[in-house]
Amino acid sequence: MKIYIAGHKGMVGSAIVRQLKADPENIIIKRTHAELDLTNQAAVQEFIEQEKPEQIYLSAAKVGGIHANNTYPADFIYQNLMIEANIIHAAYSNSVKKLLFLGSSCIYPKHVNQPMREDALLTDTLEPTNEPYAVAKIAGIKLCESYNRQYETDYRSVMPTNLYGPGDNYHRENSHVIPALIRRFHEAKEQCQPTVTIWGSGTPYREFLYVDDIASACVHIMNLDQEDYQQHTQPMLSHINVGSGEELTIRQLADTIARVTNYKGTIAFDKTKPDGTPQKLMDSSRINNLGWQPTISLEEGLTLAYNDFLNTVN
Repeated sequence: MKIYIAGHKGMVGSAIVRQLKADPENIIIKRTHAELDLTNQAAVQEFIEQEKPEQIYLSAAKVGGIHANNTYPADFIYQNLMIEANIIHAAYSNSVKKLLFLGSSCIYPKHVNQPMREDALLTDTLEPTNEPYAVAKIAGIKLCESYNRQYETDYRSVMPTNLYGPGDNYHRENSHVIPALIRRFHEAKEQCQPTVTIWGSGTPYREFLYVDDIASACVHIMNLDQEDYQQHTQPMLSHINVGSGEELTIRQLADTIARVTNYKGTIAFDKTKPDGTPQKLMDSSRINNLGWQPTISLEEGLTLAYNDFLNTVN
C-alpha cells in the first residue's frame, strides 16, 4: 500500500514510519520541507496528484512552547491552517481513500472537566497562550468531518495526550517537561550537583504516552473498518482521544526520571513558582473500546527516551 506521511521527520511522524515499515508491503512516501512546502497549495496539489497515495497520515505541524506561541501567533495559526487545508483538499480532489489527522489535547477548553472527554470540544474558552494553534487544530478536525459529510470521504482524527520519546526536543529553554527533566537530571549527575530544584509544588497530575504507542494507535484507527469507526463516533464529533490512562504527579515523574538517569542527589520543589493546571488527563475509553491499549510503561519509555537523549547530545 502506498502511504504518504506528512511530517515524517517529527517525533510522531518518524514513529509512524517505524510502525508502517514493519509491513514490507507498505510503500512509504516522504518529502522534506525543502522538497515540498506544505503551505503552498499548488505544490501540494501537484504532489498528491503525481504520487496518488492510498492513505495519508497528517502529522506535519508548526509546533512550539508557550513563548513561541505568544511571540509568533500569526505563524502558528496561518501555517497550521494552510497545511491542513491544502493536504485535506488535495486528498479529496485526488480520491485518496483514507486520511488520519493528528491534533493535540490543547483543543479542549481551559477549565474542562477531568478526565477530558471528546464531547468537551467547543464547550468553553481555550487556554489563551496557545489559542491560535488550538483553533487551527480544531479546524483540522472540522475539515475532516466536513469533507466526510459533504463528499463521503473517510478522514479521521486523533487527539494525543502529552507525548515523549525518540526524536523529542531536549532544548534547555523551550522543551516539554519530560525532555527538560531528562536533561536537567543528566547534567546534575554529570556535574555532581547535590540538588535538582523543580518549579512548583510537584503535586499537579499529568499523563504521558510514549511516541511508539501513539503511532500504533494511529495505525489502528486508520485501519479500522468504517462501520466500526462510525459506530463509536458521530459525524460532527468524530475525533478520538489517545492517552495512557495513567496519571502521576510531577513529583512521581521527577523521582522516576532521577532513577532512570541514575541521579543520586535530592529533589527540591520551588513552591513560589506556578503549578499550572492541577490535573490534565484524557478520557481514552473511546479508543480502548475500539480495541487499542498502550504497551510501553512509563519507566520503560523513559529509559528509551534517556538513551535517545544520550545519542542526541553525544
